[in-house]
Amino acid sequence: MDVPFRPLITISIMLATIMQVLDTTIANVALPHMQGSLSATQYQISWVLTSYILASALLTLPVGWLSGRYGRKKVLVISIIGFVVASILCGMASSISQMVVFRIIQGCSGAAMIPLSQSTLLDINPKEKHGSAMALWGMGIMIGPILGPTLGGYLTEFYNWRWVFLINIPIGLLALIGVIAFMPDSERQHRPFDGFGFITLSVMIACIQLILDRGEQVGWFASKEILFYVAMIGSSLWMYSIHTWQTKHPFLSPEIFLDRNMLTSLFFIFFVGIILLASMALLPPYMQNLMGYPVLDVGLLMAPRGMGVMVSMIIVGKLTDRMDARILIFFGMSCTMASLYAMTFFSTFVPASTLIWTGVLQGFGLGFIFVPLSTVAYSTLEPRLRAEAASLFSLVRNLGSSVGISIVMVMLTRNLQINHAYLAEYITATSLGISWQQVPASVLADAAGVLALLDAEITRQALTIAYIDDFKLMMWVVIAATPLVLLFKNAPKAAQPAAKAAS
Repeated sequence: MDVPFRPLITISIMLATIMQVLDTTIANVALPHMQGSLSATQYQISWVLTSYILASALLTLPVGWLSGRYGRKKVLVISIIGFVVASILCGMASSISQMVVFRIIQGCSGAAMIPLSQSTLLDINPKEKHGSAMALWGMGIMIGPILGPTLGGYLTEFYNWRWVFLINIPIGLLALIGVIAFMPDSERQHRPFDGFGFITLSVMIACIQLILDRGEQVGWFASKEILFYVAMIGSSLWMYSIHTWQTKHPFLSPEIFLDRNMLTSLFFIFFVGIILLASMALLPPYMQNLMGYPVLDVGLLMAPRGMGVMVSMIIVGKLTDRMDARILIFFGMSCTMASLYAMTFFSTFVPASTLIWTGVLQGFGLGFIFVPLSTVAYSTLEPRLRAEAASLFSLVRNLGSSVGISIVMVMLTRNLQINHAYLAEYITATSLGISWQQVPASVLADAAGVLALLDAEITRQALTIAYIDDFKLMMWVVIAATPLVLLFKNAPKAAQPAAKAAS
């Protein structure tokens, strides 16, 4: 297989991928600045993130059909143009309503970039380079969320929050030029569009996201609103299943779910999504609120995690085509579990060196998981199903991230209250060894201030324990997911027929 300009194609589509993934997290640290500038409430400003994630998730679904109908190149070109234009509009927004609308457009435009970049890399590379190609692709996927807060914090601190979006202009233009000039077009597949299947799946995904976003505010399953969303998810899934069974041209090809490696990979990537962004959501506030690090120092302490990812992907990219993928994934899960176990011993006085090496180890482990997982997922799948499967793979990863963030934040709030109540029970004059006769009158005169300081310290200790409980939860998630490795077929042997078919 000899594809002209392969390195330039790779650079172009990776620039588009990094740009899209970066925007899922780069705006996080800029939200307080946006809130004041756009005169938004706390709930309204959260939709700057939610609207992008939801729009991207929904429009990921039809990417396989669109690329088959109009060609990957055309779809990718339109996506990049739409994303850059939407980024400019986001940087110029003057109200929260404008920002949310522009973020929706941005999410819709960027939905195709990740699945199309993955399927393109698999198609333009021969079988012996699939591992290296997925290592490069995975590097973009994994580095984006890790570097996003660091870059966002730097741009917000030294320039303006609007540059969080405007930074996409040069990246997008370079990607656009490269795709137009060098990327070959794909074969067209004139398959009818299953509108009913798309609508039912979209309703289901939208309701899942609304549950995650609204649950904590309305009291979760004690709320009629949440119960309504649950009923919509159940009915949508039921209708989609019956419809798929009866129609000749279902929205998602059933052959995808009949492939053991792909089906197992979907479960696996869901758990990886949980760990990847859940830890990213926990560590910055932990370091800022409990350890007193400024935002720039937090970004610097998080950066080595990205270095761990990069190093592991360089190594595993060379090993994927030579070793059993199951061994590599198991090793990655072990590293990730070891990192989370070490994090369960964190305190408010944990040294910076510990923060760094646990982050590096976790990034190293995630890299060893992601690359062979992305390779083995498609090893036994027919090439014609790659674009469709890549869309589903990306969607499940994003759903895992949303679920993971929601779970750890809910558990954090709940455990904070429980721990605070538990610790407060033991704070008495007797337990503290205080004799009120020995307390100076000046202190007693400011009893309210003393109690406030004592309550603040109890809250601090309760919050520390709550964070540790979240780290333990993620560790057990990794342990529970590890046995799925046994369900994979041997990737190197299975990859051969698939790769031959692709070439």
